[in-house]
Amino acid sequence: QVQLVESGGGLVQAGGSLRLSCAASGRTFNSDAVGWFRQAPGKEREPICTISRSGFSTYYADSAKGRFTISRDNAKNTVYLQMNSLKPEDTAVYYCAARSWPVGSYRISDYAYWGQGTQVTVSS
Repeated sequence: QVQLVESGGGLVQAGGSLRLSCAASGRTFNSDAVGWFRQAPGKEREPICTISRSGFSTYYADSAKGRFTISRDNAKNTVYLQMNSLKPEDTAVYYCAARSWPVGSYRISDYAYWGQGTQVTVSS
């Protein structure tokens, strides 16, 4: 079992930055690939980016390319999402998820473990 807790969300102006953290507990985190997802009001949950369990492979959705960076520190059992140049359309609840597989996936059903989410609000 892996427990995930997101933090770092908040209110920021357009063009600003936030860094989200996903802290894992329950077992060694370096056996899991991790993905970040987000869900805006009235919309389906969508993938943002993934990182392999080694940290060497990352993938980004078009909405995140060039603005967001995913990274991990397995010694700290934490995955990060650095978000720059934020836009109002980035407003959503952001979730991290873990799967016991070397690499990540954009399919929600591939992830067994989810955090509770952290709210990100970008004002114009």
